[in-house]
Amino acid sequence: MKVLLLTGLGALFFAYYWDDNFDPASLQGARVLLTGVSAGVGEELAYHYARLGSHLVLTAHTEAFLQQVVGNCRKLGAPKVFYIAADMASPEVPERVVQFALDKLGGLDYLVLNHLGASPAGTRVRSSQSTRWLMQVNFLSYVQLTSSALPSLTDSKGSLVVVSSLLGRVPTSFSSPYSAAKFALDSFFSSLRRELDVQEVNVAITMCVLGLRDRASAAEGVRGITSVKAAPGPKAALAVIRGGATRASGVFYPWRFHLLCLLRSWMPHSRAWFVRQELNITTPPAA
Repeated sequence: MKVLLLTGLGALFFAYYWDDNFDPASLQGARVLLTGVSAGVGEELAYHYARLGSHLVLTAHTEAFLQQVVGNCRKLGAPKVFYIAADMASPEVPERVVQFALDKLGGLDYLVLNHLGASPAGTRVRSSQSTRWLMQVNFLSYVQLTSSALPSLTDSKGSLVVVSSLLGRVPTSFSSPYSAAKFALDSFFSSLRRELDVQEVNVAITMCVLGLRDRASAAEGVRGITSVKAAPGPKAALAVIRGGATRASGVFYPWRFHLLCLLRSWMPHSRAWFVRQELNITTPPAA
């Protein structure tokens, strides 16, 4: 019975994700502030937006890498592309990043929040200091960026696109501080969506639930802990862009993650089994 139910749900989700009204031309000339432009999904997001003709402000921690990505975006056809190196662990930085984007682009149509601070899985990172750092980078900076950009997005009837993680919906082992920040993101932006709706503010919020990032640091961080395969950067990035452009409330990539999130409420024992299959539970946390 469970197999039939999962098969039926899978068919419904496939039809849902296959049929959308994405119009690539809608992004031509769009003003986009994109954070976390590092190897993997962030870099691929920049390249997709460049191909679609968007005006870009890019930010990441490393200036040398940003310069390389900016050069590639120009080659791919981005009409305007600017960058600002930024460390989101510093509380004063998010407001400065948004102001830079407003100065360069004259306003914003999309705020795409993709940056993250990660700590190696399986290590003892539950100290208050490391948790505070993770919360600043992975949650509080998102709130600060949103607060600063919201007036401009309200004027343009724009979109907030928040790239999160399955760990913000389904808790698992050896990730408590990181997961806490991701759960906070989901709660904050879900509540903000309701507030904007009540106030009749036409700003869309798209929450994107992705799997393991397609980057060397992410793979190294979970080595020996999980058997999950990294989501291909270009495909995951395109799913994020489609969701933001169509003003979808949620994006799941791979799509099976939507099923897993539903299982959390519907069949908790089955959800626990699925999670255990992706963990190498014989590996003890490193000291």
